[in-house]
Order: sequence, then structure tokens, then C-alpha cells
Amino acid sequence: HLNKKMRALLMTLTLTAMTVFSSCGEKHEPGKVIHLTNEQFKKEVFNYENATEWKYAGSKPAIIDFYADWCKPCRMMSPILEELAKEYEGKIVVYKVNTDKEQELSAKLGVQSLPTLVFVPSSGKPRVSLGAIPKESVVQAINEILKVK
Repeated sequence: HLNKKMRALLMTLTLTAMTVFSSCGEKHEPGKVIHLTNEQFKKEVFNYENATEWKYAGSKPAIIDFYADWCKPCRMMSPILEELAKEYEGKIVVYKVNTDKEQELSAKLGVQSLPTLVFVPSSGKPRVSLGAIPKESVVQAINEILKVK
């Protein structure tokens, strides 16, 4: 059994960790790709549990990359998305969701092919692209779907 001081210390560390990790999704470094958990996705992108129709929670258009570490085409897309996050800093948000870690989210959204890129305009319905695509195609989608130049 743990003594009182040890339990108090563990409780403090646990609460500190919970505070740090719960705030991870709230403050993002500009120009960086943001990795989302299921809970962060529901808060920052779309709460599929409480909504019947799509309503984007963010303020800037977004690209969401559903990927897995073992997926070679996903690894090919990663540097492209990192470049675009920098190039379009302040104009769009680039999110990544690891489908192996976030299986519930991937299943709820029907992600079956990797990589799956979801282009989310500020208003309107998102559009999906399956498989790796060249940077020029992603830029075209940013211009045409996300309405960002």
C-alpha cells in the first residue's frame, strides 16, 4: 500500500499530465501538422457523437490525413503535407489521424483506404481523396475545395 504522501504525489502528477495532454489540442504551433486523438477530433473538427449533420468546428479550412505508420503511400504524403502546412500557415490547418491508434474514429468516419485525405472547407461539405496524390493535386484541392489561394 502507498502511504499518503506518495498517493498525493501520484495524484498531483496524474492531474498535471491530464492538464498538459488535454490542452495539447487547443494551442497549436503555426505552420505545423497537428496530430489528433479521437477526443481532439470531436472538439476541433466534428463531434460525430452529438451531431446528425456535418458541422465543422474549426475556423480555418483544413486537411485531415488519415494514415498509418506502416503505410508507404502515407509516408510519401507526410513531407508534402508538412510543406503545405508551412506554405499555407495561417490560412489552413493540417491535421493527421493515426488510424491504428484512433480505430474508433476511423471506423465512425468509414476510413477504409490509406491514406485518406479529407478536405474540409470552412463551410460546406468535406471532400475525400483516397490514396497518395502529388503535391500539385493537393494544392489544386486547397484552391478549389478549400477556396484558399
